[in-house]
Amino acid sequence: MKRNSFSVFFFIKKTKLLSNGEAPIRLRIKVNGIAVESQIKRSVPPNQWDQATESSKGRDRKASELNEYIRMLKLKALTIHRDLEMSGKFFTARLIMNTLYGAEDSKRTLLSVFRKHNDDCRKLIGIDYVKITITRFDNCCKYLGVLIQQKFGKEDINLNEIDSEFVRDFEMFLKVERGCQQNTVIRYMKCFKKIINLAIANEWMNHNPFAGIKFQAKEVIKEVLTKEEIERIMVKQFDMPHLEYVRDVFIFCVFSGLAYIDVNNLRAEHITKDNNGDIWIRKAREKTDNMCNIPLLKIPQAILEKYKDHPIRQKTGALLPVTSNQKMNSYLKEIATRCDIKKNLTTHTARHTAASVVFLANGVSMENVAKMLGHSDIRMTQHYAKVMDSSIKRDMAGIDNCFADMVII
Repeated sequence: MKRNSFSVFFFIKKTKLLSNGEAPIRLRIKVNGIAVESQIKRSVPPNQWDQATESSKGRDRKASELNEYIRMLKLKALTIHRDLEMSGKFFTARLIMNTLYGAEDSKRTLLSVFRKHNDDCRKLIGIDYVKITITRFDNCCKYLGVLIQQKFGKEDINLNEIDSEFVRDFEMFLKVERGCQQNTVIRYMKCFKKIINLAIANEWMNHNPFAGIKFQAKEVIKEVLTKEEIERIMVKQFDMPHLEYVRDVFIFCVFSGLAYIDVNNLRAEHITKDNNGDIWIRKAREKTDNMCNIPLLKIPQAILEKYKDHPIRQKTGALLPVTSNQKMNSYLKEIATRCDIKKNLTTHTARHTAASVVFLANGVSMENVAKMLGHSDIRMTQHYAKVMDSSIKRDMAGIDNCFADMVII
């Protein structure tokens, strides 16, 4: 039997130092002249690395532990190589590396990695993430825990136990046991897939269980109000102050396009006046941090004027008396009933209505609507856009005149 050439080599990358100034240590395994490399998730100050001995020159406890870790890792690689040679089977440097890290990362489990990811992201709320995104990751982790308990009867599973069958089982769990709709399922699967991609990038997994699996989003037609329904809500007299507050905030969003979280956090510094005396809302979206530039129409201006002396403005600085999203949605259902509107009103209905009925149906370009809504991609705006009969009629108005002289014989 022909003997394979084999070597194990540790070295550092002085040109790619970590944020703490240390150099990452890499492992190179070569079989028959073909090499693969991987970081060993350890680092060392560059001036303490001795390449001749492939170890740290330090004399403290940290250096001793590092050298022992390198020694044990090399011993494991040599043992794996010996066993593969004795088996007589064909093998490569990649197979040895994968086997080595399969043993090294045997304690890497799905939920432990997921929770670590969520905890790290939680520290970035207000910087790179918003709270609702972290809540979605937390829920996804919780649901995976329930499935693991049901399917395997244990608290967690190793990352390399995850296969395409488990991915499909999770999809079924979300649909059947959690009652999630298709688009909600896709949101959770994206969270799950992010953790898998993180594990693959860190070489904690040697396969991708999502390979070949695609999820098709279902197009959802969002309800919007007609011009007549908007007016019906505007002129309605309410005998309870909380319904009037909710109506006014809702109409403000209808004519500005602001989402609930943005109108809730609207402050005086977000209202500006340009050189022509026109009033604008210039505010970064809470969800994406994209800037919204919205000319303030007369109706929302009148609503702001109405509440300029409201106690909430003195207490919190908020320009409008916005209650919780849950209460607003509950009160909007009552408002819809009182106004004889057979639609499911929510705070987001206002944003969809603004995009389609107030802006696009009155000739505002898709690009400008995207700018006002704070969208970074016009395709996002198209989800809000609904072609209205009035805009079709307007665009088709001149066609009859163009063909007026033509008759059917």
